[in-house]
Amino acid sequence: MASGYTGERRTHLEALAEVLPHHGLVSRLVGNDDPVLWVWHPRTGRQTIIFATPSHKGWTFLWSPGGQGSVDELEVTAAALRQALDVSQP
Repeated sequence: MASGYTGERRTHLEALAEVLPHHGLVSRLVGNDDPVLWVWHPRTGRQTIIFATPSHKGWTFLWSPGGQGSVDELEVTAAALRQALDVSQP
């Protein structure tokens, strides 16, 4: 069963997905009732899953390891994701 936040969560993830190509990243929205955004860097092969969740400041994006960004600052969030995925794996 979908949570009451599914539609809003999907809207935020789709908005982030639209700006990621401008930062050299590729993404795919996955999951039906609890959508998440799968993001990867084509050059480094690094990838992560982005969650959108309500917080005391509104909605927040979260990703591993320890990344977070505001839904109100999509460009800043995309740049932070790019930086996190830009480093080549050892």
